[in-house]
Amino acid sequence: MKYIKSYFLLFLLVLFSVACNDQNNQKITIATSANMQFAMKALTTDFTTKSGIECELVISSSGKLTAQIKEGAPYDIFVAADMKYPNEIFNSGLSTFPPKIYAHGKLVLWSVVENITPSLKALQETSIKHIALANPKTAPYGIAAVEVLEKYHLLDSLKEKLVYGESISQTNQFIISKSAEAGFTAMSVVLSDGLKNKGNWVALDGDLYTPLSQGVVLIKNKIENNVYAQQFYDFLFSDEAKEILKKFGYSVDK
Repeated sequence: MKYIKSYFLLFLLVLFSVACNDQNNQKITIATSANMQFAMKALTTDFTTKSGIECELVISSSGKLTAQIKEGAPYDIFVAADMKYPNEIFNSGLSTFPPKIYAHGKLVLWSVVENITPSLKALQETSIKHIALANPKTAPYGIAAVEVLEKYHLLDSLKEKLVYGESISQTNQFIISKSAEAGFTAMSVVLSDGLKNKGNWVALDGDLYTPLSQGVVLIKNKIENNVYAQQFYDFLFSDEAKEILKKFGYSVDK
């Protein structure tokens, strides 16, 4: 009887060890647009705590991430800043299902320079010599910024002041470092823990730019991980995830 108990305990120990190892190997790679950088860290922290699945983030502009995926980058899921680029992934046969909107983003005008109150009118003042925005060729928030300037007939008159970041992340660096006295960025940036008390910002009227309908799509070039990626995909539409997205200024109820 003593030996039977010992073997049984050994069996449980091995079973527990295998289970732990399997748990530790659960990992997905998420390609995420730069506007989602801070929200995504909060989302993945909550998701990993609940599921045990680790998340590696690759952060860049939606256009650059799309190019990388089409070239075979080993990502499991693509969280974009619009629907154009995830639709491009689906139409290229790199996803089994079409993308789905998980949130709507918002554009803001931001400055961390003392004595500057950001506004479209203030952009014309001589105190603002550089205006940062993301490259509209690869970043949906850059497209939105250009649309706002065009609506107010400011694009031509301000073109000498415009400085383009490769993504929202680099645009933020221009603003935070004061290389640009003001700039266009995502509301999720100015509401993030580390930046929400820096400088002044103003939300721009959503009627001034094409809605930033942000999409997510599963990548099918890593089939073995799809079950984990699917879990994160489902989590992104959960009530818990929606509450996190709301804290970062995203609309999730449209």
